[in-house]
Amino acid sequence: MKSKRPAILFIVITLVIDAMGIGLIVPVMPSLIKEITGGDISSASVWGGILSTIFAVMQFLFGPMLGKLSDRYGRRPVILLSLLIMAIDYVVMVFAPTMWLLLVTRIVGGITAATYATANAFVADISKPEDKAANFGLLGAAFGIGFVIGPLMGGALAEFGTRVPFMVAAVITFLNLIFGYFVLPETVSEENRNEFRLKEASPFRAFKEIGRFPGLMPLLVFLFIFDLALLVYQTTWNFFTQERFGWGPAMVGISLATYGISVAAVQGGLIRWLIPKFKERKTILGGLIIEVITLGLIAVITNGWIVLALIPISSLGGVVNPALQGIMSRRVSDREQGALQGVVTSVRSLAMCIAPLMMTQTFRFFTRDDAPVYFPGAPYLLAMVLAMICLVMFFRAPMTKALQ
Repeated sequence: MKSKRPAILFIVITLVIDAMGIGLIVPVMPSLIKEITGGDISSASVWGGILSTIFAVMQFLFGPMLGKLSDRYGRRPVILLSLLIMAIDYVVMVFAPTMWLLLVTRIVGGITAATYATANAFVADISKPEDKAANFGLLGAAFGIGFVIGPLMGGALAEFGTRVPFMVAAVITFLNLIFGYFVLPETVSEENRNEFRLKEASPFRAFKEIGRFPGLMPLLVFLFIFDLALLVYQTTWNFFTQERFGWGPAMVGISLATYGISVAAVQGGLIRWLIPKFKERKTILGGLIIEVITLGLIAVITNGWIVLALIPISSLGGVVNPALQGIMSRRVSDREQGALQGVVTSVRSLAMCIAPLMMTQTFRFFTRDDAPVYFPGAPYLLAMVLAMICLVMFFRAPMTKALQ
């Protein structure tokens, strides 16, 4: 096989674009929805929630299917075709005149963004067992970079028009598609190809299949609960910081950029030192403890500058997911990597479907006029409880055995 570096660079760029697809619409979507519907910000927020949820639901439903398709037809065609459709989808968003067409674009966008599973499978294919956790961390860093670039780019480009961010995203996606056409090799050999059966490609069937592998189900449950906790940042941070600290959009953007950069540094760099030195189990434990502490502090601290200083520390919890995925990847054969990564994507997408409603409703309940107790930090306290559940699970026999 040729040098892996151009192919890995392409995969990283692809995942950055996937993450941008989530963050790009955050600053521009309220204005775009008001422009299309002629309504106010209140009605726009309802549509915004629907669009975000449908995007996550599509990722949940189609993650296993794309993983299975890549096990049968190869990683290369699945990734490249998804990028082509994604680029066309952005072009449609540029000209979408109605909310219903915009809803269709988010459905298509959620499906194409489910290539995270195939990208993970590609990295698993080309990685040595001892390098898998570190390389999965690189993919996590790519998401962190996209999480930074998306909102910043969307906000900056929106100054030139509500459709401009989608136009630029389409161009970037097309250029990456051309780059991938020339550098992305196929990593699924003929002897490792699996048959594709549609009935086996649902997320629920995939969960059942993965349950056949010893010790994997506790890890998936752990991943789901931990992701629910971490999604508190993505789903409530802008509301929470404006309510408690009076931060404006610029300060919210700076804080989110700080978090994204910190996560990228942790998952793309620090974890390459942590895993060899402490191994996956101790790395997961350390990340959990840090996350429990920082979530609890964010929930109760009333000084915005202290919370801003805590952001790089809280990002250290980002070591948990890549270390966990490294362990899971070693639990299955090379023939099943796509199926596993499809399930992982579905687990994380399911958390993304639930977390926005759970966290924002918790925030609303404790900040509305008739709240029993005024407590804007309630979602972070809830996230801390979820992280503590993971900490308890860590010391239970099923997880102890699975992490060995």
